[in-house]
Amino acid sequence: MKRLLMSSALAFTLFLFAGSVLAAAPTPVRENAQIEQQEHIYGYQLMTPQERIEYRVKIRDAKNDEERKGIRKKHHNIMTIRAWSRGVILPADPPDRGGNMGVGGGRAR
Repeated sequence: MKRLLMSSALAFTLFLFAGSVLAAAPTPVRENAQIEQQEHIYGYQLMTPQERIEYRVKIRDAKNDEERKGIRKKHHNIMTIRAWSRGVILPADPPDRGGNMGVGGGRAR
């Protein structure tokens, strides 16, 4: 009888522990990375999926930070005009970004 009670108590404790671990599990990294990428593309909500891909490729293939800065500035101007023509309000300034790409790849700011 004592063994059954101990086994039941142990099983219940493990059940509670497993439940708390599962409840505290973070959102998958891939989902967070996708959201983060979208938030860093100025005017992403006005772009088609293909335009987002092309923009990311341009930024990734840029030779240096100066070239990336030029690409971002041109993109900012295009998105500003697109937003104005659609009656959408975007922030005045693009997000401040370094030249890093992807999750975990980056330089110290």
